[in-house]
Amino acid sequence: MTAPVDKADSAVVRDALGVGVAVGLSGFAFGVTSVGNGLDVLQTCALSLLVFTGASQFALVGALAGGGNPLTAAAGAFFLGVRNAFYGLRLSQLLALPRAVRPFAAHWVIDETTAVTLAQPTRRARRIGFTVTGLTLYVLWNLTTLLGALGADAIGDTAAWGLDAAGPATFLALLAPMLRTTTERAVALLAVVVGLGLLPVLPAGVPVLVAALAAPTVLYAEGVRARRRREGPDRDRPQDRTASPESGDTQVKSAKDAGTSTPGPGTEPTHDAHAPEDER
Repeated sequence: MTAPVDKADSAVVRDALGVGVAVGLSGFAFGVTSVGNGLDVLQTCALSLLVFTGASQFALVGALAGGGNPLTAAAGAFFLGVRNAFYGLRLSQLLALPRAVRPFAAHWVIDETTAVTLAQPTRRARRIGFTVTGLTLYVLWNLTTLLGALGADAIGDTAAWGLDAAGPATFLALLAPMLRTTTERAVALLAVVVGLGLLPVLPAGVPVLVAALAAPTVLYAEGVRARRRREGPDRDRPQDRTASPESGDTQVKSAKDAGTSTPGPGTEPTHDAHAPEDER
C-alpha cells in the first residue's frame, strides 16, 4: 500500500473555491424560485440559513408550488437531506475534528463539501478542502439567495427564464460523476422512472418519497443474484461422483473394490505368496 501523496495547500484551496463559487451562485435561482412560488423574503432566507442543502430546498419549494401538503413537502425535503447524515459518518472519520467543532461542521456536510473532502489524499488537505468549500458556499449561497429573493419581482416568471431548473441541474451535474458502478446507475435510473411515472397520479412531494425505495429494491435484487451465482456451481455438481476422471482416482477405486491392485508406473507387479506353484 502506497503512502498518500501530499497536495499543496494552494491547490486544495483553488479546487475548493472553484466548487464553492460555482455552486454558491445558484442560490440566486433558489431565491427567485422560492419567492416566485409564494414564500416571502424572510422565509426564503431562513431556508438557506438553516436548511442549507440546495436539493432539499428546491424540493420543498417545488412541492409547495405544485399544491402539495406542507407536511408532505417537508417530508420529501427531509428524506433528500438524510443523505447528509450518511456523508457525516464518513467525514467524521476522515476529518477527525475536535468534539467542540463537530456540531458547527455538521451544518456544512453537503454534497459539495463531501465531494471535495473525499478527493483529498491527506487529513490536512481534507480539512482545508472541507473548510474552504463550506465557508465559501455558505456565504455565497445565502448572499445570492437574498439577492434572488429581492429581485424576484423584477425578474417575473421564473419558468420563462428556466431558473427553477438551475438547482436540480446543478445537483445532477454533481451526482452524475459519482455514478461509477452498475448498481449506482441502476438505482438512479429506477428512481427517475418511479418519480416521473408517479408525478401525474400522486400528490406533490410523494413521488420523491416513493422513489427513495429504488435503493433498497436494487440492492435486494443484487443480493439475490449474487446468492444464486454462489449456489449455482454447487447445484450443478453431481453429488454421487467420487472423483474426477482426470485424476485416475475412479479407476483406482474400482480396482480396489474388485479385490485387485493396480501397479503404478515403474513398479513390478506383486504376486500372491499363497498361490500354487503353477500359477506363480
